[in-house]
Amino acid sequence: MDVWPMIRAERESLAGALSDLPPDDWNRPSLAAGWTVRDVVAHIVATARTTPPKFVAGLVTSGFSFGTFVEKRIRETAAGRTDRELAGDLFACAGSRAAPPGPTATWLGETIVHGEDVFRALGGYRDHPVHHVIAVADFYKTSNLLIGSKRRIEGLRLRATDADWSHGTGPEVAGPAIALVLAMTGRKTALEDLTGEGVAELRARD
Repeated sequence: MDVWPMIRAERESLAGALSDLPPDDWNRPSLAAGWTVRDVVAHIVATARTTPPKFVAGLVTSGFSFGTFVEKRIRETAAGRTDRELAGDLFACAGSRAAPPGPTATWLGETIVHGEDVFRALGGYRDHPVHHVIAVADFYKTSNLLIGSKRRIEGLRLRATDADWSHGTGPEVAGPAIALVLAMTGRKTALEDLTGEGVAELRARD
């Protein structure tokens, strides 16, 4: 499966949605802890501009602190840019295949999840092609990279109510595929959109 066309489509769609946001929304908290909407957008743009050599160099100059590196890149990317310009920057780099080291599906997941960090925080999910969301769910169900999604959903049965997709065994967690993806990545707000005996267990996990 070639994931890059999905990434480009998701970035372009997100950039278009962001361009319609009123100015006040850019400074609101997102679902990403400690980040505003503007911070999230700057992070997505920064990722699309980061090659492996830039990643390594940035990590070195950040004292090998990944968190420090990410925060520095957000500040650098947002500096001097208006909100509308940041949305334009995202559209301009939508087709970029630059990325830090890691599986390509990571960047599809980042675009979809961080996009929902913005829009679910503001009230509702955006529409996504269902095969994009399922591709991300299939990636996260087997990955503990950075966010520990595989560990988080262990011993639970996840079932999408809007797609032919399920995973795991145990107490059920059911709902829209996009809500399952957000729950897999630790977004507690998404649990409000899910049902089943497994929701309470998932809520108790980090």
